[in-house]
Amino acid sequence: MFQLSIYVRHCASVENANVHTKRVKSFLPEHGNVCIITITDKQFGEIEVFIGKRSKAPNAPGQQLELF
Repeated sequence: MFQLSIYVRHCASVENANVHTKRVKSFLPEHGNVCIITITDKQFGEIEVFIGKRSKAPNAPGQQLELF
């Protein structure tokens, strides 16, 4: 496993991405790791998502009682 959480931010240009990278570097946690990967819109568009078992539909909501 490489990550516990993934956060995505769209940047309109490489220069804009560099600004955000510098900002993240200034707030690094004392314990832990932060990895940043920069990809193009085309590369992002080619991401393949694989889903295991489909989640089942949520249960119907229960009856709600009102007490006066």
